[in-house]
Amino acid sequence: MYDLILDSSNSELLIAIAKDNNIIDRIEYEAWQRQSELMTFELDKLLKRNNIDKKDIDSILLPIGPGSYTGIRISLTIAKIFAYALNIKIYPFSSLQILKTIKKPSICLINARSGRSYIGVYDDENIILKDTILKNEEVIEYINNHPDYDVCGDLKYLNLNGKTNDKVLNMLTLKQYIKPLDSFHIKPVYLKD
Repeated sequence: MYDLILDSSNSELLIAIAKDNNIIDRIEYEAWQRQSELMTFELDKLLKRNNIDKKDIDSILLPIGPGSYTGIRISLTIAKIFAYALNIKIYPFSSLQILKTIKKPSICLINARSGRSYIGVYDDENIILKDTILKNEEVIEYINNHPDYDVCGDLKYLNLNGKTNDKVLNMLTLKQYIKPLDSFHIKPVYLKD
């Protein structure tokens, strides 16, 4: 049986297939504001390319926010339809936690626009700072106060170089700590007012 991994919570489109925690194949590229047109097409292409039937999918892993309001809803809607139709579970992750460095405290950031950032701080499965939204000045101060933490994410908007980690590997690693849910009990996480 296979894990299906989906992510459209930020600017990328990400679809991957894994078996026994090994990545079999993936499609990942920048698709800002185009994920809704591309995700089902790319998902179908990935399954066909690997001769995998939808019925062979055992679980779905995906981030449920924070992030792009529409982006979160795209992959979550697809996941819910699959989960309901195939009677399988969904493993929901924080969009921030999947950015972290494994085995190192990490400040994970996503641009929340309007001079603000989504921030979550993690040390493996442990939450140091629960996902929240802060002004960019507060984020810079937090980073400066924690120089031994990795800073993760696409941080060009802060004029910083962030560490880029493999989100698929992170979800597969963190899966053991996440309680799977059925499609009726998963809701997107939005932090904006």
